[in-house]
Amino acid sequence: MDRFDDRHHVRLRSLVHRTYLHAADDGESVTLSQVHGSLNAAWAVHIYHGGDDDGVGCDYDGGQRLLLHSAAYGRYLAATATPARLGHRGLRAELRDYDQPGVEAFMWQAVGSGFGDDVVLLRNVGGRYLRANGRYLPWNSSGVSVDDEASSMMYWVVEPIPAREDMPALPAPPPNPPYGYLLGVIHLEPGRLIRFVRALDNGDYPEDPEHEAWRQFWFRGRSAFRLRDDLRFLVGAGVYYRNIAMCVRAGRHGRLTPLVVDLPDGGYGDTLEIVLIRAETPAYNGLQHPDVNAE
Repeated sequence: MDRFDDRHHVRLRSLVHRTYLHAADDGESVTLSQVHGSLNAAWAVHIYHGGDDDGVGCDYDGGQRLLLHSAAYGRYLAATATPARLGHRGLRAELRDYDQPGVEAFMWQAVGSGFGDDVVLLRNVGGRYLRANGRYLPWNSSGVSVDDEASSMMYWVVEPIPAREDMPALPAPPPNPPYGYLLGVIHLEPGRLIRFVRALDNGDYPEDPEHEAWRQFWFRGRSAFRLRDDLRFLVGAGVYYRNIAMCVRAGRHGRLTPLVVDLPDGGYGDTLEIVLIRAETPAYNGLQHPDVNAE
């Protein structure tokens, strides 16, 4: 797994399609896209150091396993047991919260391809490989799945993404409030539950979301800018919206991911966990931000 450094960011480009593994805007689907200058095409590397008692039957690389989580939404790349959608081979690949350690669905191995050090196959612990779809059906070329039948569609070019020194600016809020009027009736956008906690300056926080330090509220719309403003108000006086970072925790064992894009357009009714980190603290300075615009 020499091409994957813990806590760094990479892109994965299909060797055949020359398109990138992409976290879809619904926060759940995994697709292919030609767009590479986007956080949706950036993946954070999480090296898991397992053991014989972690519940994973296949041990390799000295117990090390590769996990990848979206730099946009924080959720982890997983191989599922659900059949892939019509026209795709094998089983579905998607984004999921990492709630339990050592779960096979999240565990990958980077296998050499013979085409060069930067080209790998991604083998799930369950024995299937991540593959692009649509080689002979161009209209169906945006899908990603896992399959156990060898194919050149399983080759991925690993492109490291350099880090940037500062946090990206949040997208501007939409011009209209997150509701609309139609014939005098208010139509509210669907909401999701935001559960949040403020971390100490060293980054520590109570991991159990049932701890009294965690609070929650309902938020409507997708604007990260408005979410940060609401959280600034809720955490108390003296904390201004420009000096806190919002970090998504996608599951109890998921690593924190800075939220600098608007919320997914799916997942309404679900709970989104946010850890707030104050600026100019060791925890804030240790956050990693991929420079997706770098060539």
